[in-house]
Amino acid sequence: MITIEPHRTALLVMDFQSEVVTMLGERAAAALERVGGLIAAARKANVPIIYIVVGFRPGYPELNPRNASFAAVAHSGRFVGATPGAEVAAAIRPVEGDVVVVKHRVSAFAGTDLEMILRAKAIDTLVLCGIATSGVVLSTARHAADADYRLVVLLRRPRRRGAPGPDGKGLRSPGDGDLGQRAHGRARPGLRSLPERWPMATF
Repeated sequence: MITIEPHRTALLVMDFQSEVVTMLGERAAAALERVGGLIAAARKANVPIIYIVVGFRPGYPELNPRNASFAAVAHSGRFVGATPGAEVAAAIRPVEGDVVVVKHRVSAFAGTDLEMILRAKAIDTLVLCGIATSGVVLSTARHAADADYRLVVLLRRPRRRGAPGPDGKGLRSPGDGDLGQRAHGRARPGLRSLPERWPMATF
């Protein structure tokens, strides 16, 4: 259990882009409602909000053909600049003062300026909220733990095997032990594992 200090904490809202959210089908509205509640609570507590989105330049110069995770994306025309579907879902769109970090890999840290932004804001605690627990959340948690950040991981209900991640492929849910070894706090429906002062908005 850790104490959340708003001025040293950031909420990372990861991969909630329109095209990715659409892949959730009938579950999309409920997911956005829960994430919207979490974002509103963070704003009220003056916790900085950092959106992490997938994005590429025209021609995908950031992608290597050997990268199996994104090979299909390189031939799809998706997530290039302001193409339809690349924007953050309308229900949880960033507002003035929020930070948007564009990534080119699964992790929010790989090849981005996220760590520079966190250092500039003197942030040492991250609350991770991502659309794919076994994708962006796990990859980001691994890097953050190695970089000595304190972590709170918000886990949504167990994903159906084969549900899509940002690359459009099915991803398996990781074992809780993997995240548990890295996170100082976790939250799942029915469990009170987040500090009492932090609003419960798990999904």
